[in-house]
Amino acid sequence: MQVKTTCPYCGVGCGVLATLGDDGAVSIKGDREHPANYGRLCSKGTALGQTLDLEDRLLKPKVHGQDVGWDIALDAVASGFKRTIEQYGKDAVAFYVSGQLLTEDYYVANKLMKGFIGSANIDTNSRLCMSSAVAGHKRAFGSDTVPGCYEDFELADLVVLVGSNTAWCHPVLFQRIMAAKKQRPAMRIVVIDPRETATCEIADLHLPVKPGTDIRLFNLVLTLMAARQKLDRVFIDQYTEGFDEAIALAVQDVHSIEATAKYCELETDRVKTFIDWFIDTKKTVTLFSQGVNQSSYGTDKVNAIINCHLASGRIGRPGMGPFSMTGQPNAMGGREVGALANQLAHHIEFDEAGIATLGRFWNSDSIATQPGLKAVDLFRKIEAGEVKAVWIMATNPVVSMPNADQVKRALESCELVVVSDCMSATDTMAYADIALPALAWGEKNGTVTNSERRISRQRKFLPDPENAKPDWWIIKEVAGRMGFHGFEYEQEVDIFREAATLSGYENSGKRDFDISGLKAIASSDYDQLTSFQWPRVNKDDTGVSRFFSKGEFYTPGRKANFVAVRSGQPGQEADSQYPYIMNTGRVRDQWHTMTRTGKSPRLNQHISEPFISIHPQDAERENILGSDLVRVTSRHGGITVRANITQEQQEGHVFVPMHWNAQFSADARMGAVVNDFVDPYSGQPEFKHTPVKIQRYAADWEAFLYSREKLALNDIGYWTVSRMDGYWHYELAGQGNVADAYERLMLQMQGEQKTADLQWLHYQDSGTRTYRSANIKDGRLASCLFAEPSHQLPSREWLQSLFELEELSQVQRNWLLSGKSPPGTVEQGAIICSCFRVGESRIRDAIANGATSVEMLGEQLQCGTNCGSCIPELKSLLEHDVEQADHKSGNIQRQAIAS
Repeated sequence: MQVKTTCPYCGVGCGVLATLGDDGAVSIKGDREHPANYGRLCSKGTALGQTLDLEDRLLKPKVHGQDVGWDIALDAVASGFKRTIEQYGKDAVAFYVSGQLLTEDYYVANKLMKGFIGSANIDTNSRLCMSSAVAGHKRAFGSDTVPGCYEDFELADLVVLVGSNTAWCHPVLFQRIMAAKKQRPAMRIVVIDPRETATCEIADLHLPVKPGTDIRLFNLVLTLMAARQKLDRVFIDQYTEGFDEAIALAVQDVHSIEATAKYCELETDRVKTFIDWFIDTKKTVTLFSQGVNQSSYGTDKVNAIINCHLASGRIGRPGMGPFSMTGQPNAMGGREVGALANQLAHHIEFDEAGIATLGRFWNSDSIATQPGLKAVDLFRKIEAGEVKAVWIMATNPVVSMPNADQVKRALESCELVVVSDCMSATDTMAYADIALPALAWGEKNGTVTNSERRISRQRKFLPDPENAKPDWWIIKEVAGRMGFHGFEYEQEVDIFREAATLSGYENSGKRDFDISGLKAIASSDYDQLTSFQWPRVNKDDTGVSRFFSKGEFYTPGRKANFVAVRSGQPGQEADSQYPYIMNTGRVRDQWHTMTRTGKSPRLNQHISEPFISIHPQDAERENILGSDLVRVTSRHGGITVRANITQEQQEGHVFVPMHWNAQFSADARMGAVVNDFVDPYSGQPEFKHTPVKIQRYAADWEAFLYSREKLALNDIGYWTVSRMDGYWHYELAGQGNVADAYERLMLQMQGEQKTADLQWLHYQDSGTRTYRSANIKDGRLASCLFAEPSHQLPSREWLQSLFELEELSQVQRNWLLSGKSPPGTVEQGAIICSCFRVGESRIRDAIANGATSVEMLGEQLQCGTNCGSCIPELKSLLEHDVEQADHKSGNIQRQAIAS
């Protein structure tokens, strides 16, 4: 059975074909007919089939840790919220929801909280990734409207990527841009990013700006447009307001090209080139993401970009416009139905008319009348005791929120914590008084909206596991038990019809979001619904790709607003105590807090351990060597991660990925370190700029452990674990007596693996404090432990390969504790291509044997031929090894001439 559905990862919204085999296995491939990806998938999407098992799933409702039936659990939630409201008032309760919810789930949650409980204390984790874009859109356009579409990336003559490692964070969009550039080499790409990321591989120009200086750079563009008479005066005069104020403040801000270059810590020539290209290239698209949004002045950054497009009339036309790349699969769907605390449903405003409209439609006199608590403030109010009950849905704030230890304290002190999730063991679930098992991707039905306003169906292709239920069903059952009407939904299409009807209710073109053409959609048509871009006012519409080419903005005067902005300052600056600035973000093959991707052996092969990227001079200053463990500390908390020393990182700045949680690491929750300063307009936290100090973690011993069984390791200072094919991979380190540590590890291994047919092999050298052990069961390697008083441990690749064997040969047994492969064995090397499990050694061998292009590597090894996410790394290896070969060849020729 093959089902068309939509990927549950980033905001690209790729179409997926899921095929359920007779044996229950699921195969995944891209949907060639879906306009978001045309068959392309990234490594995460390709590996979705490996994430669908029921291991660690929450499958029964729990109240105070005890399994109960649904009636008991739902009554407990409803009575707990009713009691809290009666005793403390409606603003003493809150929902914290997620871009992982489907739009139907989002709609019902928002309706319950804002429409019937009467509080706007519902916010979403999308607050953390794109709320500054929302605020910037609303200030400029009068609405949260993304004006362009993905096709514009391919039609543009200049693509400017700001604050986005698109190659890793939105890989399919990166592939589309890369393919367009290959077809039209004259197309130019500029990357504006403090880091030299994989995205820079296709850049004609990289501007490694000082973090936080984006506004001044775009203000310079605006002022020079005016100075060079490159403004679109017709567009400005007919369709906009506020230009004079914006240009006046921009002129005060920038002074000159040279001054701006110095302020941004850029080479003047590079700035001049960027300015010339931007001003002189009509078809320009500016794509921005978290490097813009996640700032204490992110909204102003967004408006600085939009100002440049308004001033040149480059908006809403093919190949032109500002474009916000959304982080989550349904962040846009949440924005549509009002899941942000400062929005009502369907872009209806918190004003007298909007509140009255919603009250009439929902037949409720309890509509929230003012914005509620945004995410950071919400958890502060919980800790302060002002919010007494919170319901967290499909998200993990104990990991993902800034100042995450404060979130821990808040949930510890909260009178009632309800958590709906599909997973049983998340950092947040540990604080749940009531745990509600929700369906996961593949089990639920509904819609999602991607970054280009494209609504697509997620479809069910797996049976409901045990007692898990759809999120909308859980919410509507609680609403009914609280005594509220209007939640009598039988299936997802009932919710979709109601939401579509509301989108057109008392609208008449006043609001951008309108899909009322589908308000009477038949169940069969909903089942077969193909993707479309909103708005869709009539049933037979195909949707609208672009907004605003002829004005028609959603401000009171129907004109766009220029927003006067100037360079801002981050919430906290580096100082002598915390001298480095920490940036955060994603890695290629992981997603959010790893509750899904952490299940996939394929995705754990590329980067399996949390790390910190440090410039070599900073590492030398702090006496940190490559592969050392590093303690990273801010004013809020600390983590311990592995050092990655690289020239790609700016001096004085470090980078830490966001993904690791307490199930996969002892102490790597990045959120515990991040400061909780927020943008004053959007409330979005400043994830990209936290002052920290870094120091070497002086481990007395380090080890790695492979085991076919998952082990519960206690009393170890540092550990990480990742799931691999047929075994678990642990990296370990600690302080104190080495012999005692080894003995504790061995006792735990023996205690959990103690069976009569285990054959144990041991090696210990008290002089070098080296310890090695392995056990063999039924001829197969069951586990092995290698420990040293430093990180100079044997290569892992050969040992990993032994877990693929059904029986070890005598030669392999003889070499096992040496950690070295027998002579003649070809090792894979570090995995570069996750899709086809191609390692660095094989790639370098192919290059040495004549492969001189990515295409040739793909023909020989398949690497780079599926999702394309590894192509930047393949190019890097090609450039390095071919250059080395040329250098060696040149030396040989020179020596021959000299002789």
